[in-house]
Amino acid sequence: MTQFQSDYQEPRPYPQRTEKLPWKKEEITPARLTALLQNRYPDVVVEALEEVQFLDSHTSKLRLKLTLNQAGIDAGIPENVCLKSNYSGGFSNVDICQLEAQFYHFGTPNMSLPTVKSYYSDWDDDGKGHGIVILEDLISLGGKFGHSTDTNGVDKVASALEGMAHMHSDLWGSPLVEQWKWLPNSMATPIDNDQIRIMQQFIDINLAKPEYQAFLPQHYQDDPGKLQRAFDALAEHEHQETSPKCINLGDCHQGNTYIKPDGQRIWLDWQLVRKGRPLRDFSYFTIGALTIEERRTSERDLLAHYREHLVARGAEGVPSLDKMFDDHRRWVIYGLQAWIANMDEWGQSGLPMNERFFTAAEDLETWKLLLG
Repeated sequence: MTQFQSDYQEPRPYPQRTEKLPWKKEEITPARLTALLQNRYPDVVVEALEEVQFLDSHTSKLRLKLTLNQAGIDAGIPENVCLKSNYSGGFSNVDICQLEAQFYHFGTPNMSLPTVKSYYSDWDDDGKGHGIVILEDLISLGGKFGHSTDTNGVDKVASALEGMAHMHSDLWGSPLVEQWKWLPNSMATPIDNDQIRIMQQFIDINLAKPEYQAFLPQHYQDDPGKLQRAFDALAEHEHQETSPKCINLGDCHQGNTYIKPDGQRIWLDWQLVRKGRPLRDFSYFTIGALTIEERRTSERDLLAHYREHLVARGAEGVPSLDKMFDDHRRWVIYGLQAWIANMDEWGQSGLPMNERFFTAAEDLETWKLLLG
């Protein structure tokens, strides 16, 4: 089953490119990379390349060391880059790579948010969802990639939320957000709304584990189908919202961030980028980044801190704190359904995240709020 964001196909950004984008890692040669880059930098030549590392999961990350001609050096293309696409041989029925390329092409030039520097972004407009981005190699910056189990403390989470307010305020209520046909509405795509059905096989594996059964609420174990009903109720609530939209990262957990040596957090992985309301990102990140006790004692204060920074950056029509806190209670279910389908072999540790989200759902009466 194809899980594309919409039926709309945004025309590719470089119509002079007639050859399809490379679908296999073996196709990434100096000549092929030169041909791609010359769509944006006509005189650039990749004289040689060296594979530094290949990471393959939902998408593929190919770290390369390039030997460039002088035109490439003058264009500012660094020696070390990371090429992101899909060379896994799987996940060919989704368009997340296409969407991420579109974000780097259209989104980042209109935002002041610190992001990974993109040197090339492109996609095929044949309806197959293939896309490619060539990014700076963040490892060269000397920082570290975030992980779901990172210990933060409330102060570091507050600092991260200031950066999140920057992200959301950049295009808060902007006509561009509505004009961009390539940018899906939150909770209005198969990848959003059908996540539970798509991932049910993995959910079933986790539900059978004794270490999960030890903390999963009995009412959910007795009626696993209520997760889908609660998730549908969350989607319906989002569809009825009338407050201003902004850019959502969409998959906003610590594992999709990079912390620079100076402590600044860069938001990564824009494959689920959306136009929607900010609580999708706030709740997912905050609940996952705090211990249960930290969240219990600080989440409303952190939401107020985030809201203050959003307003300070010029966002208008921001909902009241009480309204945002109720929405925070609802959006717990998004993170909950995401983590109950997580397999640890994908690179993030699911058990502590599930404990945090299922406990938050009980503390905040999320199930009751959504299902009555």
